[in-house]
Amino acid sequence: MKVIGISGLENSVPFKQAKWPGLEQREYRIAQGMDAAAALVIDGELVAAAEQERFNGKKATGAFPIDAIRFCLAEAKLTIDDIDEIAHGFDYYPLRNLYTDEISGELYNTVFSREALLKQVRRDLPGFPEEKIFAVGHHLAHAASAAYTSGWDECLVVVNDAMGETESLSVYDFHDGELEKLRTVGANDSIGILYSLVTLHLGFDFNSDEYKIMGLAPYGNPDRFRPFFEQVVELRDDGSIRIPILKLNHTREERESYIATRAYLDEHLLPRRAPSEPVTAIHEDAAAALQECLERVVMHVCEYFGRETGLRNLALAGGVALNCTANGKLVRSGLFDEVYVQPVAGDDGVALGAALYRTSLAGEVSNHRMAAPLFGPSYNISAIEAALARFDEKIQWKRFNSLDETCGSAADLIAEGRVIAWSRGRMEYGPRALGNRSILADPGHPEMRDRINAMVKKREAFRPFAPACSVEEATRWFDVPDGSEFPYMISVVNVRPDARAQLPAITHVNGSARLQTVSVKDNPDFHALLVAVGKTTGRQMVLNTSFNVKGQPIVNTPEEAIETFLGTGIEHLFLENFHVTRSAD
Repeated sequence: MKVIGISGLENSVPFKQAKWPGLEQREYRIAQGMDAAAALVIDGELVAAAEQERFNGKKATGAFPIDAIRFCLAEAKLTIDDIDEIAHGFDYYPLRNLYTDEISGELYNTVFSREALLKQVRRDLPGFPEEKIFAVGHHLAHAASAAYTSGWDECLVVVNDAMGETESLSVYDFHDGELEKLRTVGANDSIGILYSLVTLHLGFDFNSDEYKIMGLAPYGNPDRFRPFFEQVVELRDDGSIRIPILKLNHTREERESYIATRAYLDEHLLPRRAPSEPVTAIHEDAAAALQECLERVVMHVCEYFGRETGLRNLALAGGVALNCTANGKLVRSGLFDEVYVQPVAGDDGVALGAALYRTSLAGEVSNHRMAAPLFGPSYNISAIEAALARFDEKIQWKRFNSLDETCGSAADLIAEGRVIAWSRGRMEYGPRALGNRSILADPGHPEMRDRINAMVKKREAFRPFAPACSVEEATRWFDVPDGSEFPYMISVVNVRPDARAQLPAITHVNGSARLQTVSVKDNPDFHALLVAVGKTTGRQMVLNTSFNVKGQPIVNTPEEAIETFLGTGIEHLFLENFHVTRSAD
């Protein structure tokens, strides 16, 4: 069985822009259906997957993922006629009777309905049989993405995001290949929405910059605003939560931008910060209290249902599962024997989940632990040479004969304190650059964080960079058990106290780091580079950040890699076994 799963709602943001033209640009992100993607599952195995943003250059786009679909088909050497089903990770049909007034009816017909999706399929995939197009509930798709890639026969599955249809948090018991829903919390009590609204209130972008709050929080003291969050977020005895201030918005206009809730934050939390204003101690304290509140909710829900079910393995998905600090706290809590966070936990991962769920109904799903999610495009030598020729007047390059030579040259440069871009193999599926579309440097240089921010990332100084370390050396530098693997860069761990001074570029202000471990089985080429770096620096570790500039998706093609390289201060670019530098003036 061949199933293409898709995510995204193409008309969601355009509809909001047309109906409410006077909103701030940031407010248009208060919408569902971002992060469109496609994933191809064949006979229960994920074969190819990618986000649409990597092809059209529009970060977090919700556009129908036709380019991602075409890539998946080409990767598997198939045509659309070979596909048995298309599965979409939203299902609004059971809720159609809730959209009764003029505007909500138009919203349903234009954005959420099956007919809206069919129009896009007819436009981009003409002739595909409509009876082969299926809808999968958003949280069910999230849950399937975690359960069917966990490698477990049974586990507790918690889906936690801002909103999917009308749900914000769902809990499942996964057993015998099936997902049994235990509890759901509606969007009017969404910890994900509250976290995003406070993110917006602090001057960042809703449904985009929540990770900045996570990075800002360690600079603050949660004591100042803890009473506020303890008052507005209620932990209930049945394992659920209530957030009454999200129910203050009664009119359609209020609900579109949470006007009443945001006014409550103005009055009772702190005045909203404009993006151009400086971040001060009061913003740091609010971020610290918000992050603490999120962690309190996550622990409450997982502890309650872990105890009620007796299940000792936990699988997580949904946008809130991208909160690395909360994940790290769960891992360290000892509440579960093992915690698995599906690495494409956001809505791009719903494409995978929708495909896996439909495959599971046919009894074909192959459940084993997902390795590093390297399921995007790769490019052969001829494609790289064509890109090099296009920029011939601006660059010079040489080609190495082997991976070992390439790694040796890159390792020497890293040891010299150079910043390199590394583009090799299949592009990552998901939000993290895991060593195939990465910017790399030595984490031992105290000034490296500022240098990379100045030359390419242009991001806030409070945000930390992450380390990529060979799995063999992880316990040498980080406070993790022997044999621990963190292949997805999705959990925060503590840097060993005696190692922090040696790793200033990746050690956060509170002594933590967002660790990625790299093994031979998951990514042999990147592991080989880390081994080579170990020979030059004494540690098999690099600072690893995504190969892109602010506002740009992670690079995909060789042309994009060269363009980004030339448009920044990155000093060296490695494209497979090609070493690219700028032409001499």
